[in-house]
Amino acid sequence: MSGRRILFAGTPDFALASLRALCDSGVTPLAVFTQPDRPAGRGRKLKASPVKEFALSKKIALHQPESLKDTDVVKDISELQADLMIVAAYGLILPQAILDLPRHGCLNVHASLLPRWRGAAPIQAAILAGDEETGISLMQMTAGLDSGPVFAQQSVRIGDTESAGELLDRLALLGGEMLCEQLPDILDGKLEAQPQDENSVTYASKIRKNDAAMNWRKSATELLRQVRAYTPVPGAFFDVDGEQVKCWSAEIANGQGGTVGTVISAGRNGIDVACGDGVLRMLELQRPGRGRISAGEFTDQTSIMGRRLD
Repeated sequence: MSGRRILFAGTPDFALASLRALCDSGVTPLAVFTQPDRPAGRGRKLKASPVKEFALSKKIALHQPESLKDTDVVKDISELQADLMIVAAYGLILPQAILDLPRHGCLNVHASLLPRWRGAAPIQAAILAGDEETGISLMQMTAGLDSGPVFAQQSVRIGDTESAGELLDRLALLGGEMLCEQLPDILDGKLEAQPQDENSVTYASKIRKNDAAMNWRKSATELLRQVRAYTPVPGAFFDVDGEQVKCWSAEIANGQGGTVGTVISAGRNGIDVACGDGVLRMLELQRPGRGRISAGEFTDQTSIMGRRLD
């Protein structure tokens, strides 16, 4: 692997796991590309991405273009004469002009078992669909959306109570491990990428905040998946007295339901809400601008028993 000219493109913690694994294995990228600093937090101050902070700590050359379509950016990447660009949750579309530059093209670390869940939110989509497993795919990038041939895959079982954040952490580590294991054979041409089955394609759309709104007409099973899929971001929520209250954890409760959306039990063990089918017990909640609290603490603060939630 010595002497190989590797570029890396990624932005969040998921990408950081792959970059860190590369560096730990002795493969330090020639340059790192990450998204520009974005406003974050209550103060909306500019915040560097996890990938940027790591690259700076390792003194790796850093690039933060607003777009990869700029001819100057294409020229800069061309001058690096890379053997391969590794991409993990970068957040910017790579045009064909970029895909064609590295000698071995561009390799994507994708958090699903392609062709299932192409797109922006594969982890959340897998939980929402009730999939029993997901995994990591190392894919040769093409101009289509996650449509390139796949070099390697490894599956993991999705835990019955696992949130998207917890699953992301596991998959991030797995992606880094697979990348380091398979990279030598990919660069040496010993591993041939296999085309995806176009008849089995599903898509995971980008998440919008309103997707996380809890519709009590759904079944308790569907709502529990929603809570898990949208934890920690953007957070499944419902309205109480004009406030959007987040539900951080929940479980299916035993017993009969009632009028859809009605709180049929509230106390130390949780807040039980009648759903379109079954009963959802909310265990941990959060009001806007406050910390997470137990359902028992929430019921001490708010008279919610018998109320119909929006």
